[in-house]
Amino acid sequence: MLAKRIIPCLDVNQGRVVKGKKFQNIQDVADPVKLAKRYSDEGADELVFYDITASSDNRDIFLDIVEKVAAEITIPFTVGGGIRTVDDVHRVLRAGADKVSINSAAVKNPTLLTEAALKFGSQCVVLSIDAKTTSENDITVFLNGGRVNTAMNAIEWAIRGEKLGAGELVINAMDADGVKDGYHVSLTKQIAENVNIPIVASGGAGSMKHFSTILNEGKADAALAASVFHYNEIRIPELKDYLVQNDIAIRSVKACK
Repeated sequence: MLAKRIIPCLDVNQGRVVKGKKFQNIQDVADPVKLAKRYSDEGADELVFYDITASSDNRDIFLDIVEKVAAEITIPFTVGGGIRTVDDVHRVLRAGADKVSINSAAVKNPTLLTEAALKFGSQCVVLSIDAKTTSENDITVFLNGGRVNTAMNAIEWAIRGEKLGAGELVINAMDADGVKDGYHVSLTKQIAENVNIPIVASGGAGSMKHFSTILNEGKADAALAASVFHYNEIRIPELKDYLVQNDIAIRSVKACK
């Protein structure tokens, strides 16, 4: 059985790590380089860095911060935000990222996933999906940090994303983001049962139980979280011990060092 992964997420705006609820009420948290190093040292399996306003502001990602973070950590590092072309993917990977997360640009130009996968390998290409419930039976894809409703079904887009060349999916449940009431288990499970690539669940972590539920019942390959890690509500070593005690395959903190 492949080990499940624990992934802290750094949402970065204007060079600082920030966090909000349901993509609103954004508040300052910390310096991204210092926080990234802390998570690397604590035994996180991977790290995700999102420049949360690069797409909506129509600007390039902060590559200087990517370079500084990459120089300080010893774990795989995914970067997203403002990536629109294959050249953007190349620049981010060259700056030190191991994988590139594509969200809005993939919806606007789906062939970008294919082009990036062919040039750099699908293992480098992550399709990030911001999903929100818009009716009783429909979960819809949103763009630009949750500002634009595409009217696309999230599950159908995930399936298509794999066919286009994505090697991993990040499912950001907007309804659960920052609320700490638990991950969107049913959505993650539905997607997991319809694709053959790893799924990272995002949005809603508030307790250790939430992690075990999404990794077990939700069939996620990894659990991403921000607030509970940023504010030391859950520490990664204790979380990994808890998951091991609940029979979930996870790399030990010792093995991460």
